[in-house]
Amino acid sequence: MNTTAPQVPSTLRTFAQLLSSTRRGARLARLLATEQLGAWAVSPAVTERAEQIVAELATNAALHGRVQGRDFRLTLRLDATTGTLRIAVSDARGDQIPVLATVPLPEENAESGRGLLLVAAFADRWGTEPYPPVGKTVWAEIDGSPPRRPEVR
Repeated sequence: MNTTAPQVPSTLRTFAQLLSSTRRGARLARLLATEQLGAWAVSPAVTERAEQIVAELATNAALHGRVQGRDFRLTLRLDATTGTLRIAVSDARGDQIPVLATVPLPEENAESGRGLLLVAAFADRWGTEPYPPVGKTVWAEIDGSPPRRPEVR
């Protein structure tokens, strides 16, 4: 008698891509994230927040986490059961851990200094962790809605 164990559907979707530590790589990270979230049918509200977070984290990785000849990694992980989207950007500069500076705020006309403030505003949670052997990962999570199941009548 042949029996097969019931298969639990995969509820974790992952996308990862290495990108050049340049402004072009940061721009491509945002475009790829938007395309992937569309393929996963993520809600527009979550996608809009995610686009902003990816743009800020990728730009920070390209500008502040850059090491000559080293790329940064964009990882998206969607838990379809809970609707939680985790965005992670890893770079080679483990010696520069980002800190959310609340005081003093950047000057009104400053072109930088607001990235993590925006990440904190758009994310439900964010933080950092080591990225061995010498790098760091800055991550952010957005709580979305799990996909609706069809009603059985």
